[in-house]
Amino acid sequence: MDEVVHTLRKIEQKYKLFKKQQFTFIRALEQTREEPHDFIKPVSSIVQVQFSKQYNCYNSTDKRILNMFISICNDLRNLCHKMEHVHPGDCVTNGLLEKCKVLLNDSNDFTALRATDHHGVVHYLGTEETQNRYGGVVSLIPIVIDTIKEWIYYMQWNRLPDEEDF
Repeated sequence: MDEVVHTLRKIEQKYKLFKKQQFTFIRALEQTREEPHDFIKPVSSIVQVQFSKQYNCYNSTDKRILNMFISICNDLRNLCHKMEHVHPGDCVTNGLLEKCKVLLNDSNDFTALRATDHHGVVHYLGTEETQNRYGGVVSLIPIVIDTIKEWIYYMQWNRLPDEEDF
């Protein structure tokens, strides 16, 4: 369990740096949109970000920030695998873990995702049009982190006492 908490803290530190560069991330996504009609459609999946980085990205700054997003998603995915092995699971922990897996699936459509206001990531995008285009992609990581924290809190609150505790 300590390893899960430690890994999450490391990911949160990476995310803090990423969040400070949110406008760079949005600009990179905008610059890698290939065709005019792509500008209208929202960024909808991790695969779309990967494709943009691989085939439409020619700027090193854009590649770096898109890589950072993909890397954090991969770190979160790996953390979910660790979480599976920490606890055999009950309906609550299995449900939270499944939610994370679905959200982090490369082809999952996260267009409708919106992080809660306390994250501020959607609010800082500005116009409603920009929020509609990029609200899902900027909400993905904070929502997954919140779900993992919920899993950790539940596990800590409901953990069985060790034999040493007696």
